[in-house]
Amino acid sequence: MNSSGQILNGSEIFFECLRRENVEYIFGYPGGSLLKVYETLHDVKDIKHILVRHEQGATHMAEGYARATGKPGVVLVTSGPGATNTVTGIANAYMDSSPMVVFTGQVPSTLIGNDAFQEADIVGITRPITKHNFLVKDVKELAITIRKAFYLATTGRPGPVLIDMPKDVLNASCIFEWPESVDIRGFKPTVKCHINQVEKAAQKIAEAKRPLLYIGGGVISAEAAEELRALAMQQNIPVTMTLQGLGAFPGNHPLSMGMLGMHGTYWANQAVNRCDLLIGIGARFDDRVTGKVDTFAPQAYKIHNDIDPTNVDKNIKVDLPVVGDAKNFLTALLEVMPPVKVNRDEWLSEINAWREQCPLTYNTKGDGLKTEFVIEEVSNQTNGKAVVVTDVGQHQMWTSQFYSFINPRSIITSGGLGTMGYGLPAALGAAFGVTDRPVVLFCGDGGFMMNVQELVTAVHYKMPIKIFLMNNSFLGMVRQWQELFHEEKYTFTDLGASNPDFVKVAEAFGCKALKVENCDEAKAAISEALAWNDGPILVDFRVVKKDMVFPMVPAGGSISNMLLARLNPKTMV
Repeated sequence: MNSSGQILNGSEIFFECLRRENVEYIFGYPGGSLLKVYETLHDVKDIKHILVRHEQGATHMAEGYARATGKPGVVLVTSGPGATNTVTGIANAYMDSSPMVVFTGQVPSTLIGNDAFQEADIVGITRPITKHNFLVKDVKELAITIRKAFYLATTGRPGPVLIDMPKDVLNASCIFEWPESVDIRGFKPTVKCHINQVEKAAQKIAEAKRPLLYIGGGVISAEAAEELRALAMQQNIPVTMTLQGLGAFPGNHPLSMGMLGMHGTYWANQAVNRCDLLIGIGARFDDRVTGKVDTFAPQAYKIHNDIDPTNVDKNIKVDLPVVGDAKNFLTALLEVMPPVKVNRDEWLSEINAWREQCPLTYNTKGDGLKTEFVIEEVSNQTNGKAVVVTDVGQHQMWTSQFYSFINPRSIITSGGLGTMGYGLPAALGAAFGVTDRPVVLFCGDGGFMMNVQELVTAVHYKMPIKIFLMNNSFLGMVRQWQELFHEEKYTFTDLGASNPDFVKVAEAFGCKALKVENCDEAKAAISEALAWNDGPILVDFRVVKKDMVFPMVPAGGSISNMLLARLNPKTMV
């Protein structure tokens, strides 16, 4: 224990602990149970508090910051509704393995369980969606609890941890003691991979005629992109990525196959279907990737490396599990790899033939402004090097297809939970963490309205985010499913009659805004937005109303049978 010898109250201990954890930003909103914390905050100069406009926004901002920087995001909210408003953001971070520490105020310890004003059992509510959570009952336990929370959030598979702090604990005082190290019984994540498993994997890779690297967000979390590139190029192995894995391998490299799965590239899915070796690294074989599980990679010997042993054999039975950190696995693999024993040119030629057979294309003639065009133009103007944040829906899938991600930590999106309203606050969080690259937000008109209040936060802090609103006046992805699979009964997905004038809305918030209706205007507006850094800018792109994302694997279908256009027997391949 490193003791300062000082007697501090709980609120002072809170900030001293955050300093020891090198916290830069707190995303928060004050309330009654936290009045002592905000009293102390008045004199804190070295930690910046960002005042959000809704607690859900705080969690998404913290996650955006975490995903952009690799550092844990920190949230501070009051008890009761303040705490319960964080639930969606915590669940999102849990599903997508984002490091976050959420601090909630709580009613005084003596009132817990009495249905006191603004009381909620947030520990019970969030137990299934956190790595762990704590209720601090004694001020003497506060420092060690905070130390444990940051350790848990960032060690092993990252994720959210919650600390509930009763009002009396924050007011009480004790001698401050900081634990330099922490040991948590029962939490011993396997970081170093077993060398025998690594050697077996290396031998299989060297012998495979049609190998395929299947890469997830775990490679980015482990900062293992450099090792991945080395392996793929050294062994001449094509790489396909999940939505969260995009950027782990350069999208403009000949070995890159883009995203696989439900809205993945045709050639990536065909390669999965035909490969003789599938090497999954930092991915969890999600249902959006696998489709019908008994038809997924039917000819392949399957290797699965993941730091979370509960992910292995959960969805897909694998032949060789390798538990451990992705960076450790790839580093060890490179050290023991024997020379390649087969020529893979034929395999790569087969993949290129699929690419030519069914490329990612869209028609720009006569249909109006296409979301695909806007995204591709942003990719071109940023050279694929922006931090791209998306909301959820059609634009999210088009972003995965038409933005060429060059670097890791370049796409920040809600994957596992699919949270509409995620984009705007997550973009803000990313912008607080990254200042040397533009932060671009692609969002739909439906998702934008879900957390539109955070535009105030963007304007107040003059955050130079580029908000590219893909306005089709529909809940586009839901409308697409209604057309394809629900007899074209467009129930409550047409927003045309109720959408506001988004340019006027943005201007009312104090945000610069433009409206765009054709391709020529789009190019100029994108250029203007990328050059604008005096606060946020919103561009309202009036895109085609009834466009649909293809290719597509129907729910429950095999990824080898993709729908390439509107329903027609000839378009299933």
